[in-house]
Amino acid sequence: MELNYNEMKNTIIDINESTVKTYVESLRPEDPEIREQVDIGYSYDGKVVILFEIRPDWDDSTKKKHIEFAKIRHYKSRKEWSLYWMRASGKWELYEPFPKSSHLDKIIDIIKDDAHGCFFG
Repeated sequence: MELNYNEMKNTIIDINESTVKTYVESLRPEDPEIREQVDIGYSYDGKVVILFEIRPDWDDSTKKKHIEFAKIRHYKSRKEWSLYWMRASGKWELYEPFPKSSHLDKIIDIIKDDAHGCFFG
């Protein structure tokens, strides 16, 4: 297959989104039947990443709910990423004691470790 230069020029690979996508794929259940009951997804707009669980609504199983559990925000002026967790009150709180890094993969490592049970219980 031959790639057209103009097509390649318009194709931008966002390394940050690729990093997040790889992490989310590592969390997702392999079995499609299990994914119908619980799955993991994300949204990304270039500066904010939201990680969430996808589950059927308890009241109407034909509807899916997105339950947010982590937010990563990039501050361009400071060239750093900050990590937030969702409190039971529904409000985001800065994750302590390691809330900031200039590298997104370091923030994802903090989520993986989940030393305080803020993300996965």
